[in-house]
Amino acid sequence: MQRSRPRRLLPIVLFVATGLSTFLVGGPAFSLALMLTLLAHELGHYLQARRYGVPASLPYFIPMPISPIGTMGAVILMAPGMGNRRTLFDIAITGPLAGLIPALFCCVLGLQWSEVVVVADNQMGLALGEPLLFKLLVYLTFGPLAEGQDVILHPVAFAGWVGVFITALNLFPIGQLDGGHVLYALLLRRAHALAKGLLLAAAAAVVVWGYWGWTLMLILLVWMGPVHPPTANDGVPLGTGRTVLGWASLLFVPLGFTPMPFYVPT
Repeated sequence: MQRSRPRRLLPIVLFVATGLSTFLVGGPAFSLALMLTLLAHELGHYLQARRYGVPASLPYFIPMPISPIGTMGAVILMAPGMGNRRTLFDIAITGPLAGLIPALFCCVLGLQWSEVVVVADNQMGLALGEPLLFKLLVYLTFGPLAEGQDVILHPVAFAGWVGVFITALNLFPIGQLDGGHVLYALLLRRAHALAKGLLLAAAAAVVVWGYWGWTLMLILLVWMGPVHPPTANDGVPLGTGRTVLGWASLLFVPLGFTPMPFYVPT
């Protein structure tokens, strides 16, 4: 019992610290909405792992008060090589699906509380990139914006934007990201070549278009490796429903991701 206390204490401490760091950068409404989204995502993974008997840690939240969103997300640690192909798929897909529900709710509700303003040409500040899905939600809420107009997001809408972006980022089909697990469950060893190609394409995009803010992410992906390890039983079929859901989840990436999440207008 004594050995388990540090394993339980650290996730609690990190959860509180992340709640504080998100509060410092965005206030209570932003912090509550974002922490709910992150918690739903990680509990989706954790509860599925427990359901299938795969040993998993409690979620480890990562505070980062110097960033615009106050966190680098959260992770759970699971024993590798356990469970079968279907187990891997279910654990991987449940996190993004669970987190996307509160993220979309925060987007819709928060946009109702947001405001359209006229932005002066010389007004400077940090601007948000707009994924296609978020652009659609803004259009459905406010209609077409006139030239010189912009939307000042309510903190809850900002948290929803972060949730959509993080979900899409996690669904990139590379290595140990959620999308990497999903892709391996769909294609097995055939996923390796595709994941390697996507990683090379991402590195090329960083260099060609100057997206240098993604350098650390690329280093982490290279360090983790694009090649996914096999499950304990890769021969278990996914079935039609899981296959359709898996490909649909990967198609969410171009809808929810933007290569420039934060930028300074010129």
